[in-house]
Amino acid sequence: MFTSHKGSELVNSYQKKKLKTRFQMSGYAKAVIAAIVAIVIALLPTAAFGIEGLNPVQQRVIAIFVFAAVMWLTEAIPSWCTSVLIIVVMLFTISDKCLMPLQGVEGATYVSYKSIMACFADPTILLFIGGFILAIALTKTGIDVVLAKKLLAPFGNKPATVLLGFIMVTAIFSAFVSNTATAAMMLAFLGPVLRQMPEGSKDRVALALAIPLGANIGGIATPIGTPPNTIVLGYLEETMKISIGFGEWMIKMVPYVIILLLCGWMLLRLLFPFQQKEINLKIEGELHWTHKTWIVIITFAATILLWCFGKIDGVYDLGLNSFIVALVPVAVFAVTGVIDKHDLSEINWAVLWMVAGGFALGVALNASGLSKVLVDAIPFASWPYVLVMIIASLVCFGFSNFISHSAAASLLVPVLGVVAGAMNNAGAITNGEVVQMLLCVAVAASVSMILPISTPPNAIAHSTGFIKQSEMMKVGIIVGILGLVIGFFWLKLPFIFG
Repeated sequence: MFTSHKGSELVNSYQKKKLKTRFQMSGYAKAVIAAIVAIVIALLPTAAFGIEGLNPVQQRVIAIFVFAAVMWLTEAIPSWCTSVLIIVVMLFTISDKCLMPLQGVEGATYVSYKSIMACFADPTILLFIGGFILAIALTKTGIDVVLAKKLLAPFGNKPATVLLGFIMVTAIFSAFVSNTATAAMMLAFLGPVLRQMPEGSKDRVALALAIPLGANIGGIATPIGTPPNTIVLGYLEETMKISIGFGEWMIKMVPYVIILLLCGWMLLRLLFPFQQKEINLKIEGELHWTHKTWIVIITFAATILLWCFGKIDGVYDLGLNSFIVALVPVAVFAVTGVIDKHDLSEINWAVLWMVAGGFALGVALNASGLSKVLVDAIPFASWPYVLVMIIASLVCFGFSNFISHSAAASLLVPVLGVVAGAMNNAGAITNGEVVQMLLCVAVAASVSMILPISTPPNAIAHSTGFIKQSEMMKVGIIVGILGLVIGFFWLKLPFIFG
């Protein structure tokens, strides 16, 4: 979150509340229990697992995975702390430079310590950094406020169109900027209007809910829109060797996002009909034209164009992938002074480290040979892949409503990737169906918005005091079901990822 932004106090209060709740819930006790469970799993006789070919190093990977799952599910400590912790544990227990007493297991493959550490600088992490840098530059120059004003202007002052405008504009920002930052910014614009409305008014409930609705769903539109997207994209690229371009992702997922946003708009109008006849917005802030402003505008446009049109099948290919293009704004803004060393503190490093932990689990599963052992032990190829998609979606949806979306994706993507890889190798599914299976996790995570704790935009909107938890739950359940059902059939269309 950008601390310089006027909506940042909402995020700060949310984070303090979450941190306070964690300690009240005896986080350290949960961590101790998780550690004891993991140690017991690691010390059990290998034969106790009933998995043929399992060796002690792979057994340690299972223990680490269980430890990560318990820590993320209970939120014993912040999710990013768990990610850092499991990477350090991996280095000490399963890497080729682990503790001496743990080395020398005959027939076992140790994971390269370099590959584990490289998770902190995975190309997908750099893609995310590029997105953060772009967002920081837009905020620093005031372009974000001007964009919001210009984008909202065509929607006029009729309540129904203003509601649609806030949903759509929030979604557009969320596609390229942190959904937390987007929610804080848009609620800062909307706050004065909401406070002027009568207490108990349905109007302000609808408008306040429009922000988390747009922020959560809008992130699906691009690979950098939300961490689960980057986790899926990174796993497909690095482990499955399946490449999805930035533009390809947008072409295929933006229509789904628009459909779901329109469904959300109609739902809010139905559940919370407007009483006011006009809503007048006053968004303060002007753009100050300097050479840095022009640098940001040109670089932003060039980066988006390269992301979206760097390759068009059958026409041309510039040879640059999304990860390389992401470093363009980093280099340009650093050299020209648009960003300085102080701006680097604005990057959400917690999210990046959270994502790195998920990548590390994937590296451990594959490099240790555990994924192959599990594939040989369980006949995944005989399972209907549609059933696997449905189960994975429901499990992710359930987890994501109670824990970090990033944690849920980090936990499920490596496991689902093993299943999808096994089915693909057996010829049971195509590469396109592999993409469908993994993308269902990203979609399920983004549409999980039932509770105030489900996602930061939900918590920020709820913190205004204008929304009852029951109202948020009602909208979240309906939108979640619609998102899962429409998403399933959308991903199954042959021209999407068939």
